[in-house]
Amino acid sequence: MTPPRRRLAVLAAATAVALAGTTAGTAYADPPADPPEQINNGDFSNGSSPWFSFGTGPLGVVDGQLCTTVAGGLANPWDAGIGHDGVPLVAGAEYTLGFDVTSTPGSSVTAVLQLGSAPYTGYYSVVAAATPTQQRVERTFVAPTDDSRAQLIFQVGGAAEQQTVCLDNVSLRGGNPPEPYEPDTGPRVRVNQVGYLPHGPKHATVVTDATEALPWQLKSASGAVVASGNTTPRGVDPASAQNVHSLDFSSYRTPGQGLTLTVDGEVSHPFDVSGALYEQLRSDALQFFYIQRSGIAIDGDLVGEEYARPAGHLGVAPNQGDTDVPCQPGVCDYRLDVRGGWYDAGDHGKYVVNGGIATYQLLSTFERTKNAATAGFGAALGDGTLRLPERDNGVPDVLDEARWELEFLLRMQVPAGKPLAGMAHHKIHDENWTGLPLQPEDDPELRELHPPSTAATLNLAAVAAQCARLFAPYDAEFATRCGTAAKTAYAAAKANPTRYASPTDGNGGGAYDDSNVTDEFYWAAAELYLTTGEAAYLADLTASPHHTGDVFDARGFGWQSVAALGRLDLATVPSGLPTAELTRIRKSVTDAADGHLAEIARQAYGLPMPGEPSSYFWGGNSNVINNAIVLATAFDLTGQAKYRDGAVQTMDYIFGRNALNISYVTGWGEHAAENQHSRIFGYQLDPSMPKPPAGSLAGGPNADLQDPFVEQLLAGCAPMFCYVDDIASYSTNEVAINWNSALAWIASFLADQGDSAAVPAPTCSVTYTNYGSWQGGTGFTGQVTISNTGTTTLNGWTAKFAFTGDAKVREAWMAEVKQSGATVTAKNESYNGNIAPGGTAMFGFNATTGKGANPAPNLITVNGAPCTVS
Repeated sequence: MTPPRRRLAVLAAATAVALAGTTAGTAYADPPADPPEQINNGDFSNGSSPWFSFGTGPLGVVDGQLCTTVAGGLANPWDAGIGHDGVPLVAGAEYTLGFDVTSTPGSSVTAVLQLGSAPYTGYYSVVAAATPTQQRVERTFVAPTDDSRAQLIFQVGGAAEQQTVCLDNVSLRGGNPPEPYEPDTGPRVRVNQVGYLPHGPKHATVVTDATEALPWQLKSASGAVVASGNTTPRGVDPASAQNVHSLDFSSYRTPGQGLTLTVDGEVSHPFDVSGALYEQLRSDALQFFYIQRSGIAIDGDLVGEEYARPAGHLGVAPNQGDTDVPCQPGVCDYRLDVRGGWYDAGDHGKYVVNGGIATYQLLSTFERTKNAATAGFGAALGDGTLRLPERDNGVPDVLDEARWELEFLLRMQVPAGKPLAGMAHHKIHDENWTGLPLQPEDDPELRELHPPSTAATLNLAAVAAQCARLFAPYDAEFATRCGTAAKTAYAAAKANPTRYASPTDGNGGGAYDDSNVTDEFYWAAAELYLTTGEAAYLADLTASPHHTGDVFDARGFGWQSVAALGRLDLATVPSGLPTAELTRIRKSVTDAADGHLAEIARQAYGLPMPGEPSSYFWGGNSNVINNAIVLATAFDLTGQAKYRDGAVQTMDYIFGRNALNISYVTGWGEHAAENQHSRIFGYQLDPSMPKPPAGSLAGGPNADLQDPFVEQLLAGCAPMFCYVDDIASYSTNEVAINWNSALAWIASFLADQGDSAAVPAPTCSVTYTNYGSWQGGTGFTGQVTISNTGTTTLNGWTAKFAFTGDAKVREAWMAEVKQSGATVTAKNESYNGNIAPGGTAMFGFNATTGKGANPAPNLITVNGAPCTVS
């Protein structure tokens, strides 16, 4: 999410290394005629990209020059700089470095070619005494070493007065022409390298010159042919520019390991057919969040010693810490303790809008277990299922993990009595960009709170409202705190509806700007209504244009488009919505899912995303998965297998059925990403550091090529090829909490599907009756009537359902009733255990309640099978 702009502590010793044996003015033979240019956009005719700065004001192009302001009084020249990454150098090759420079009122500017990571070894430097009059500097040197990713940094700090520094016509000519990049795409038969569910869809894509159908064979690990057929020619796929065929071997349902597909003389990567494929992925995808935690030591006994590290950003030197953080100058007159939370992505920033959707998806992963027939009321997500320090505390581990971020989000709220009280600060991160790699505990930068924003405030309102209903059965005090914060934030946002994060506030961290927050208002109102049942929130959400609008974009949803979150929860979380309104809302989900199914059929690689370049953007893999979540939700609502199949097939693309033949999830697949962009997981640059943990999702192909590494490497790429597994590519290969939250949600869904067998028709119906609140509103009396609509007698029954909020059964009759969290389990008594076809049985209970909503459950199961609920 955030680029690796670097505050480069190039020490005097390093500069000395750069000058050793090379003096300005030394004569060299002329470089060869028309040597290749190694600098991208050195005349700034295409704006400021890929140039970056640190310790300066914003970069801008003024009269064709790249200009910025630099504060006076910086201690060292390297405390501020303008840079360009990914400069290739060849040992022994001759280069000519040239640039035009001005500085007003006047200062020294040093151009340094150096190693792009610690220890930032210098290769060559030249000092210019810059004045308000533009001068041309040009020097020739011999590169002392090979480096495919050197940096050119203009050090502009150290002057006594504030300066305005401008550059133009920056050039580095020499060396070799860049070799064309040819990714290793492996065999031309592209499969889900993890595998396929026995009764689920099984598709593959073949890259071939053939225009007629080709025979294919499915082989066991021993080489025996177990299935065969013919491919379907698909022509040239627009997203990959490849001529491809597709094939379908869904009829093969026998579990096995190490199967392969052979087509056109090529053999695919091996894969499994198993109903247990995704159980570990659920754990791995969720475990990512613990390793991303800020403000806590990471325990190697839980996640492996390579990931153990001290707590970061608690004010222990060299950290300046998150326990007493000031605002940016002029933003506020107070300091806040905003420790905790998750590091957002590859940097050490923490952003409320990105934390909001990530927290929502973890909470939704758990909330789905109350309402989805295949989720087993959360047994696989219960206490003790993750490797967390909070395990075995009586709270489901996924809620424990979500709470780590929730506590941080609550701390970002402006205190009572201060201007904009109740709003949330948009973000907190370093004053300047830091180097790559860099462990959190080694970050020396000042941390700053950025201005409150309406978008951040509504994110807080939405997820705090979720928190209030989901934590109510486990921690009433925390649930109340969340509920109060949600209402306060929503009121503050309504009072300040147009406070937008600045798109230029991007030094030291991403801007995360969003100037349309109508979708955030809709989402927050929906969550508050579902939690409280209050008419005011219902009125706000029904008045929103998003309530009847199409909130499901063909290209998915994300942190900047969250109306779909409100719609999904209104469709699945029990509420007091009228039946006709609920039917309309649920139809909007299935309509969107139908659109995604149609897109899957159109795409030769079988993903629910249009094939145009605009479908391949920063973090697009998470949007692909979010479309799978819409499909999965449609299945949960309807039980129609076509939607489950669509969600399952979507993940084929993520796990290797793509043009690059790569699994975008670390540790999952024969050929998987392993060099994702992160300061914490810096193995590619420093082998003493870890690789990203298994279960982390790469952002994926980005046709906009928004970092200098891929700008030079992948120019002209077909959309699906606009990705490289390299730590330098933050625009295609970064990790991020909101990408992994999507992966965690769908991984949990996939794990719940077992072998993906056919969905049986219900053989029971249940009527749930609430006889109304007791006087004083502290409880109610309920009754459940079970009808056997099948053809065989029920010889004993166990019914299960879950309350939405904090209701607790006090006593029951005609069943043995127990409650764990929000889940109620009722087992028949000795005298009413048999229910003949067409017969009924009932039980009743008294329950206490708080002040929240108390709707009838959407899901009631009998002996583990879902019943029709009325």
